[in-house]
Amino acid sequence: MRAVIIGGGAAGCFTSLLLARAGHRVTLLERDRLAVHPDVETAAAHAFRPTAPQIVQPHMIMARCRELLAQRLPDVYQGLLEAGVQEAPLRTQMPPSLPDKAPRPGDERLTQLLTRRSTFDWVLMRSVAAEPGVDFRRGVKVTGLTARPASGHGPAQVTGVRSDAGDVGADLVIDATGRRSAIDTWLTGLGTRETTMDQAECGLAYYSRHYRLRPGAVPPGSSSQRMVATLDDLLVGIWPGDNGTMQVAIAPFATDERFRGVRDPDVFSRVVRTVPDFARWLDVLEPVTDVFPMGGLHNTLRRLVIDGEPVVTGLHAVGDTVCTTNPTLARGLTLAVIGAAGLADTLAEHPGDLAGQALAMDNLTAARIQPFYAEQAAIDEVRLRHMRRVILAEAEPESVPAASPSTSEGIGYWQVRAAAPFDPVVFRAFWKVMGMIAVPGEAYADPEVIARTREVLGSKQAAPATDRPSRAQVLAALA
Repeated sequence: MRAVIIGGGAAGCFTSLLLARAGHRVTLLERDRLAVHPDVETAAAHAFRPTAPQIVQPHMIMARCRELLAQRLPDVYQGLLEAGVQEAPLRTQMPPSLPDKAPRPGDERLTQLLTRRSTFDWVLMRSVAAEPGVDFRRGVKVTGLTARPASGHGPAQVTGVRSDAGDVGADLVIDATGRRSAIDTWLTGLGTRETTMDQAECGLAYYSRHYRLRPGAVPPGSSSQRMVATLDDLLVGIWPGDNGTMQVAIAPFATDERFRGVRDPDVFSRVVRTVPDFARWLDVLEPVTDVFPMGGLHNTLRRLVIDGEPVVTGLHAVGDTVCTTNPTLARGLTLAVIGAAGLADTLAEHPGDLAGQALAMDNLTAARIQPFYAEQAAIDEVRLRHMRRVILAEAEPESVPAASPSTSEGIGYWQVRAAAPFDPVVFRAFWKVMGMIAVPGEAYADPEVIARTREVLGSKQAAPATDRPSRAQVLAALA
């Protein structure tokens, strides 16, 4: 089958490799003139581009993404390790408050990878550039789709793409262009229905900077553990990377004008230093980049099947084109590889059946992607309600929505998150969802998880205390 993939980011690269290795002829079109740099640090130095601002923001490779890479693209996985990407077993995420840290069966599935996104993409792009079955064309902008008109009761069939370099015919077109996809404009140009889109506010802006451990410096804590402080006005976090790097981010309420100044490196450092644990880290780190801003974020979920009918056949979408979520929980790359692997499996299971392929991909979205979108939208709703109340002095609405999708027993993200530091069973249930090994409804509905969560919450145990700055200290740092 001839497949044209639009978008040379991670989702497009995953899909290109998996389809090419399954015997399909792949043409990968990327609008930017991306270079395959000679080494990791050169790639990092040239990582920022306006069309993909997330590349320079903090990343972690969650457990399900790592697992799929090891199973489906083992050479890419080995390349990541050789490039300096760290494996972080579950034990590295265990807090001191957890009473039983002994390993248990299944813990191996919950290993994460620690890396800068630029290193991850560098390894992935090198693999695509060397893949014989992929024709990687850079500097090509897709402007529309070609299609056969609808006949009888069936939808139109996409037959290729239009681009500024000419038309490219295909048996299958995959949109991997991301959150700014023009897919609905392309469909309108064919005279067909648009996709459907659910959207929920993320509400945060992100400012990040990359650092490296100073030569001879002793880290004040584990360099394999993500650290996040959720304050009233903002979120501050440190994410470990590859080759001795650390990624630091500040995420305030998106409309809070007071935080515009954190683009200045000195202001950024002062705000981070208001959290004592993070100040100790800055003492042993040296910055290696400027401060990178990112905004305009939403949680989104797109469907290409409406009321059981594909909007067209011969067209699929993967990655951020299908779903975007708040970057705080680092789910984007995992959702991308789930979609790419699912598409490869779908084509093998439904060869030549374009309508069957569309329905199978929509079923995958409903089963393995939509639950994470729904949970993230609900998490953000609670966080933003709190921030509006604290920052804008908005009154709590009379009817308060549920804190997050939960089981019939009332156990959801916030309850499991609060209990996880104190119980090994709940801790693993939490990280199965964090690592995307299980969807929330599976992990949180386990009777033992429900019972143990209730037991911990009933005992009034609290998460280990963290020195929190006052609002006055944060405002002084901003000033």
